[in-house]
Amino acid sequence: MLPHSLSMLALALVLPGMALAAPDAISASHDSLEQRIKACTSCHAQEEKHDAFFPRIAGKPAGYLYNQLLNFREGRRQYPLMNYMVEHLSDDYLREIAEYFAAQHPAPPPAQPSGAGAVALARGQQLVLRGDAGKKIPACIACHGQQLAGVAPAIPGLLGLPRDYINAQLGAWKNGIRRAHAPDCMAQVAQRLSDADVGAVSAWLGTQVPSADARPASSITVSLPLHCGGVPGSSAQVAP
Repeated sequence: MLPHSLSMLALALVLPGMALAAPDAISASHDSLEQRIKACTSCHAQEEKHDAFFPRIAGKPAGYLYNQLLNFREGRRQYPLMNYMVEHLSDDYLREIAEYFAAQHPAPPPAQPSGAGAVALARGQQLVLRGDAGKKIPACIACHGQQLAGVAPAIPGLLGLPRDYINAQLGAWKNGIRRAHAPDCMAQVAQRLSDADVGAVSAWLGTQVPSADARPASSITVSLPLHCGGVPGSSAQVAP
């Protein structure tokens, strides 16, 4: 259960009229998980907002979401509101939140308009679908699945994310601001991407629309090209 202060904060934000109600006026149903995660959905709405800071998290693999909550709680990811919200939450509670959002599958968002030119979009498509062997950059689909919908239990999908969010996260990995469990495979990939590459990848991904029935794959059929500390069973490594 949420710490008392956070529970009251969530209720005050979501149910302002009830925050001052007598205890016997608040039914037990208001302590359901759906009510307690309103503090999450106030930012991470299921409908797509294309907000650089608040990506859609519904439908992501539960293991991935759980790892990110741990990363925020333990300081590997830095966003003050998130760090504050989860700093006192237990592993079990974080896992419950992750499983709740993983089970949600809202309609896919529309394509995002892009001002990128044809050359940039072609470069983005190349990196996502084929990678760049010369720069030792694996294709995004090699880890994130052929449909780019992610792979259970711990690899997220990439489609439907705001373009600015993808830019920001790749930049954070390049600059060492965002970290994951070691070895941090995404940090390795980001270091090999130029700023132009980052823009090309995010631009092309933004133009793609996931199918309505897209779901994270249950397993990946080939060995991952990188050893990722947050992905159970990954062991292969691309040479530095």
